[in-house]
Amino acid sequence: MRKVLIGILGATALAIGASPASAQGTVKIGVIMTLSGQFADAGVQMQNGVKTYMQQFGDTVGGKKIELIVKDSGGMAPDVAKRLAQELVVRDRVDILAGFVLTPNALAGGDVSAEAKKFMVVMNAATSIVTTKSPYIVRSSVTLPQVAETFGKWAATKGGVKKTYSMVTDYGPGHDFEAGFHRAFKEAGGEVIGQVRFPVANPDFSAFIQRAKDLNPESIMIFVPGGAQPAALGKAFAERGIDPNKTKILGSGETTAEQALKSMGDASLGIITAWHYDYMSKDAKNVQFVKLYNDMHKRNPDFFSIGGYDGMHVIYESLKKAGGKTDGDSLIAAAKGLKWDSPRGPMSIDPETRDVVQTIYIRKVEKVSGELTNVPFDKVENVKDPVKARMPR
Repeated sequence: MRKVLIGILGATALAIGASPASAQGTVKIGVIMTLSGQFADAGVQMQNGVKTYMQQFGDTVGGKKIELIVKDSGGMAPDVAKRLAQELVVRDRVDILAGFVLTPNALAGGDVSAEAKKFMVVMNAATSIVTTKSPYIVRSSVTLPQVAETFGKWAATKGGVKKTYSMVTDYGPGHDFEAGFHRAFKEAGGEVIGQVRFPVANPDFSAFIQRAKDLNPESIMIFVPGGAQPAALGKAFAERGIDPNKTKILGSGETTAEQALKSMGDASLGIITAWHYDYMSKDAKNVQFVKLYNDMHKRNPDFFSIGGYDGMHVIYESLKKAGGKTDGDSLIAAAKGLKWDSPRGPMSIDPETRDVVQTIYIRKVEKVSGELTNVPFDKVENVKDPVKARMPR
């Protein structure tokens, strides 16, 4: 009986908290980040992207002021993320939920979004199923299958790779990347000769790299989350004598993020990655974005930053299109089918899946003017999330 009463009270509280907070001319956005712990820098970069957008386009939309209420989940903590989302809805009376660096946290927030009927913008969490958790979720970042399947097909058909060894982090996004790459790689004629999964908080990759090296693979496909791990993995590759120019290393964009390249040094030369954004792009919108970002935050943006930046674009444009209405049904209807030119290139929101459609770039680490850089040399345009594209309608 106690559990039943708690459930009824919780649902009632969410329903009460779901009433619009914008009657006084303010739109409240509850932003759940990881601002401490292993993934703190990812959260900081995403928050910087949000601030950069608001600096560029102002803090009012349709005559209503945008108010951010930022909460820190402290890392991969779905229970904490769910509690924070509930508090934001019930106590802070937010109109919109946003942020979510990590998939488990986004899935937990999705439960609250669905129950309270709150528009929710996922600015990073990249596991395919995230948007299915609530009919009010839209994503502004990327899905790992978008990258993985595009990359797997490219590697086998255009990259000259016929055999690979697979190494991924043992959680949702790692599983997504592994499954997507394997599927497309095998369908295109490639062969996976071995695979391993390692813990999310793994600090040392030496043993895993040695296991791969012992098989003398033609290539190694890797996925680790952004943050501290790409640099640790790169260090292990260098220490174990893996030369990317002899054994092709294939990875998602996290593998060769700016900080990882600094840690790996010349050992990163030749690593090939597929990704949806690089701050070195010479696109006019990106040059403008990077300059403002640098001026404000004294560092370069990354894919977390652009996820936050474009997430705010989705919020602003949805509010405009909805005529200032802040209820979940009005905002999600407005978000479906949005199209815009982002600093990362042309983008849209798939009206059927509420997921992002964008260009995937194939890059190789080279030295440009003495600086280690991801140099794009191929691309695949208008890529949808392939997992949901296969789902029955």
